[in-house]
Amino acid sequence: MPDTPPIAFSTCDLCDAHVRSMSVDFRVLPPVFRDFGGRHNFCGPAYTVQCFEDNTFVKQALDAPGWIDTPTGRVARVLVVDGGASLRRALLGGNLAAAAARQGWAGVLIDGCVRDLAELELQPVGIRALAAMPLPTEKRQQGQVQLPVRVQGVWIRPGDWVYADRDGVVVNSTPLV
Repeated sequence: MPDTPPIAFSTCDLCDAHVRSMSVDFRVLPPVFRDFGGRHNFCGPAYTVQCFEDNTFVKQALDAPGWIDTPTGRVARVLVVDGGASLRRALLGGNLAAAAARQGWAGVLIDGCVRDLAELELQPVGIRALAAMPLPTEKRQQGQVQLPVRVQGVWIRPGDWVYADRDGVVVNSTPLV
């Protein structure tokens, strides 16, 4: 998929527009995520992975096309990884970030760690995670995909729209822009 221009939005503006309607549809994630990728703003429907210190299913997702076809055209997705907030192993590194960019993913949101920071920032994909950790994961083939996940106490369902910029991360059940 050719690199598509990012959708213009501001999480601050989204919060201003939806703060009064704070329902289960509109959610704001805690301000604990750091920006590691080459794209600072990204959004798209969520593809979810739940795993703990094993990135088998993260790799499987990022090796597949990162978009969905809609009646209005292709839409890049956001991989949302519930890594159990583990700070002991990195769930994404340079090779997987390159795969995400090649496959057209808009971004990756990880409730866990990443590694290979110099390589991550060169990729035209958004990457948010808790911290950097040089240790790789073990491959045990454990995890689940496309189920509701809890990221820092906030539920994210497959298909929910994730919006991330330098101010934060918000989630909604339907597109906001």
